[in-house]
Amino acid sequence: MTSPAPRGLQGAYHLGERAGQDELRARLLDVAGRLLETVGPESLSMRRIATEAGCSTTVVYTMFGSKEGLAEALYLEGFERFRRRLEAVPPRRNSLEHLTALGPAYREAALAEPGYYALMFERAIPGFVPSERARTLARAALNILDRVIADCISAGYIVPTQPRRIADALWAAAQGAISLERAGHLRGGETYEAVTYATISRYRTDKS
Repeated sequence: MTSPAPRGLQGAYHLGERAGQDELRARLLDVAGRLLETVGPESLSMRRIATEAGCSTTVVYTMFGSKEGLAEALYLEGFERFRRRLEAVPPRRNSLEHLTALGPAYREAALAEPGYYALMFERAIPGFVPSERARTLARAALNILDRVIADCISAGYIVPTQPRRIADALWAAAQGAISLERAGHLRGGETYEAVTYATISRYRTDKS
């Protein structure tokens, strides 16, 4: 009878297996994201993604289950990329300056990866509707806004209210300006800066 592998060795094997799966999943998402941006949503067939990634379609189906599962994974990946960009904004002298600095970072994130943006906010994949779970996770990716706004309230820069309420107003203002800019109705970031600054000013204690 063969003795079982030592727990430490077995655990290392499973960790290595999981790391390999995570790496493959990330590679497939990179391929799909590139196709979405350069070719369009019609290119997101499981077969084409498998060909581009150098694997079988069985692997793609195993990872994502279906084309809808792949679309939802891309949707969440887009929000995760937004989160990383916002989290990378260096802290400023105070929380209000930090909040103000998050605005340009959000616009840069939106314009840097238009394929993901179109999927996240413009229904780039016909028929794809994210699940409630995906919507919840997507909003959670932007929780840095809530945290910094809460810091602003604690410091007395912003009137006491629910941070989520202000964050959603700021999000709506940012999205409106970005969508108009992407559609060619606005040029540059002047209007974006104006509407986001006005939204923050609306809740400031000194109204300046």
